[in-house]
Amino acid sequence: MNYKLELKTQEPHSKIVFNNILFDHFKVNIVERYRGKMNFNAKLIEVLFKVRTIDNDFIKRRDGHLKVKIKGDDFQAYQTLMNTLDSYEYKNKLLNRQDAEQNYVHFILGLVISNYQLN
Repeated sequence: MNYKLELKTQEPHSKIVFNNILFDHFKVNIVERYRGKMNFNAKLIEVLFKVRTIDNDFIKRRDGHLKVKIKGDDFQAYQTLMNTLDSYEYKNKLLNRQDAEQNYVHFILGLVISNYQLN
């Protein structure tokens, strides 16, 4: 499955960061909320995601809601994956970037599959 990863799109000095994963038939919008100063030791406090069609129509979860909040062990795993994508090694190509991105995408895709009914 082909995908395009868009990381860390945000307004200047905003405590909200947007990540997007664009697949062939749908896209996943991920919203991260931080506490503290963004340029100095910001702390990730909440992660939400929602799934849309390519035409920007929302896809509802199995329970009828739109958004999913990442909690518990999944939140810890998400933080670990994002720390890898924010790392010095990733930015300077000292580790396999494709593997790091695929781990992130597979994690999010697993959450999408467990929460949404995709046709």
